[in-house]
Amino acid sequence: MNSSQAPETVRAYLDQLRRALKGAPPGLIADALADCEEHLNNEIAQNPGQDEASVLASVVETYGSPQEIAEEYRDMEATISTPFPKQDEPARRRHGFFNVISDPRTYGALLYMLLALVTGIFYFTWTVVGISITAGFAILILGIPFALLFVGSIRLLSHVEGRIVEGLLGVRMPRRLPPTTAPDESIFTRIKEALVDMRTWTSMFYLLLMLPLGIIYFVVAVVGLSVSIGVAGGAIYGLITNHSNFQVGDVPWLDHLLHTAPGLFLVALVGLLLFFVVLHIARAVGWMHGRIAEGLLVRL
Repeated sequence: MNSSQAPETVRAYLDQLRRALKGAPPGLIADALADCEEHLNNEIAQNPGQDEASVLASVVETYGSPQEIAEEYRDMEATISTPFPKQDEPARRRHGFFNVISDPRTYGALLYMLLALVTGIFYFTWTVVGISITAGFAILILGIPFALLFVGSIRLLSHVEGRIVEGLLGVRMPRRLPPTTAPDESIFTRIKEALVDMRTWTSMFYLLLMLPLGIIYFVVAVVGLSVSIGVAGGAIYGLITNHSNFQVGDVPWLDHLLHTAPGLFLVALVGLLLFFVVLHIARAVGWMHGRIAEGLLVRL
């Protein structure tokens, strides 16, 4: 990188780093930007006698250019082990109908669907109560510190949710909290920055959205597993005991079929296939929710 391209401000450095990391997971980009912003601001604070451009010129020589930092983050990310399959794994192995049972993402997504109701209720309650109390205290001096605490809690909950999403769904999310405002900034400046930060509002929206999504995920997971396992298990039990509990009184021929070994075998097969369908639905939900989490929670 020649001198004419050297960034003269922190914002310019971060913009070049963002461009250099184009195509990388948003969570990785967010972590890289947060790390570099914190490091650069610390360097500037430690050299109060120099202007920003001079400090950045020195930092580039020791810390590295945006392109070099981007390459280091890509290499570091590639060395991190993960229980989830790599993206370059052959599509046939990852997306075969029956291969879904060997994909760790499937079970992570299924567990996430079962937990989403609990987390959704907590997130929704916390956000609604926090907004209500903040609005109620807005006319009082007490409302200012409470608003800051509430916004901070939203960011913390968003970070925790991101860690859950990465752990269960395998989507790369930020692994550190975004940089906070400088300690010498006034409380009104902090509130203004929090209010104009779009991620504050998208994070709130995500936490509110988790309740309806959590209900849907939980119902789909529980009903899907119960029906598929119940049908297959009931048919296998009937084959073992030679006694079928399936009753279809309105369709005599089908009721008779379900009391025969071939009929019970067919029902067991249907239940097994339905179980695989549920696993595919879980993996699709995991992929879809990962995109939602990236779009609403990752700060770039």
